[in-house]
Amino acid sequence: QVHLEESGGGSVQAGGSLRLSCTTSGYTYSSYCIGWFRQAPGKEREGVASIGSDGTATYADSVKGRFTISQDNAKTTLALQMNNLKPEDTAIYTCAADFPCRCFSGSWCPASLGYLGQGTQVTVSS
Repeated sequence: QVHLEESGGGSVQAGGSLRLSCTTSGYTYSSYCIGWFRQAPGKEREGVASIGSDGTATYADSVKGRFTISQDNAKTTLALQMNNLKPEDTAIYTCAADFPCRCFSGSWCPASLGYLGQGTQVTVSS
């Protein structure tokens, strides 16, 4: 059984930094992507960043240059380093695995296509 568990969310002032971590278990890396979604109040879920099976990282335009996604060599931990945070980054951030990579690049995908964690709240105040 696949299990994803996030940690590291919290509250920070604009310009600050947070680091999210996602511990994975029971997951066998596939040709699909692993990454992070976020959902702000009243908005749809959107892709933030992802890593493909070849190790290529992809980012939403809104976070390029500020966020960095990474995974450890054992591929059991996925991290998202978020710098220069803005109030518009406020959302629930969810670790996601085994989704088609297009789901992280603007295509809305139902949750049933892959695996999702419970999510962690990130709040950025101005």
